[in-house]
Amino acid sequence: MKILQIIVVFILAFLMLSGAFYHLYAPESYSNFIPEFFPETLAHILSSIAEASIGIALLIPKYRKRGGLGFVLLMIIFLPIHIWDLTKDIPAIGTKMAAGVRIVIQLVLIAAGWWIYKSQPKAKSRVEM
Repeated sequence: MKILQIIVVFILAFLMLSGAFYHLYAPESYSNFIPEFFPETLAHILSSIAEASIGIALLIPKYRKRGGLGFVLLMIIFLPIHIWDLTKDIPAIGTKMAAGVRIVIQLVLIAAGWWIYKSQPKAKSRVEM
């Protein structure tokens, strides 16, 4: 794997693992992003499990392709939350500008996850082994 891809993999894995940790350690930092109709504790638990699973998968070469796809899907799932935040009078992330930048970063992260997913070799089936 090329050095840039390795760097991107470790950055994405770090983001996922640190996000998983902070959903449990400092859940209040994410609370304003959770829609009122969704149970907050459940949101933190599910997000933490998903982020930890994806972060670990990205670090294990055998599961990296799945981790890349999982990362893309999770970022797509989170994208409407960030768009919703941009539409608020006072975004949870701070200013309207910060909320807009966050959406651009989200799109870059989606592209990075897709790049990792597409660059990994196809997993061999048990029949081929």
